Amino acid sequence: MHLLDSIVLSIFAACWLLYEPLLKRLGEGGGVLNTDMTVIRRRWMQEMAVREIALLDGQLLGHAINSASFFASSNLILIAAAAGVLFGGDTAWKSVEGLAVLAKTSPMMFQIKLGLVLVALARGLLDFIWSIRQMNYCLAAIGAAPMWAPQAVLAEYAEAAGGILNPALSAFNAGVRAYYFALAAAVWLLGPMPFLAATLGAMTLLLWRQRRSRASAAVRKVRQILERQPVVPGPHLTRLTPPPPEDRI
Repeated sequence: MHLLDSIVLSIFAACWLLYEPLLKRLGEGGGVLNTDMTVIRRRWMQEMAVREIALLDGQLLGHAINSASFFASSNLILIAAAAGVLFGGDTAWKSVEGLAVLAKTSPMMFQIKLGLVLVALARGLLDFIWSIRQMNYCLAAIGAAPMWAPQAVLAEYAEAAGGILNPALSAFNAGVRAYYFALAAAVWLLGPMPFLAATLGAMTLLLWRQRRSRASAAVRKVRQILERQPVVPGPHLTRLTPPPPEDRI
């Protein structure tokens, strides 16, 4: 591996591994989309805990599970395609060797570059799988939410449910983010300098969408509105005791 390839690969690894810690550090002062969404999702669980029927919450989370399942299936197809080329032997190498857009390289180096794409996609797949599992845990928590508990218990329950939901959707975000870095890794096939440009471009785009996009501004405003508005319990909680047996289903 040439020195320039090694340097650019190190920059790629640093961007990929340090992105999330950097985002958390930037989010300490507010104004980061993921941090604002963490607050909004926690508020969602607080509202869920005081609703009489949490059917809407289950439907919303079910939609998120379907989205994660779609991305996981797509990721698996891409992994199979990349693995097919990577382990295709001399036949796969000869089929791409003459492409003018690819940088001249050895078969071993070509496998390393393609292997990096495969690693990025595999990491994303694992994130999606973990996200789906955690969202199913959160569905169970929503279904088990007590209807007649005291306010203090409901507040504690909402905090616990938010502790399941937020990591689940953070894992989903990490899976989506893996696509950005997988695309940057694929550009390495064109040469080290395009690889560097793609890596820095992916990092810049991700950070811009977190802090400067219109979506981030709108999410920030939603958070501010919710923080000014207290959680209002549903009418079923106005009674201090559960309904008499004849009123229960």
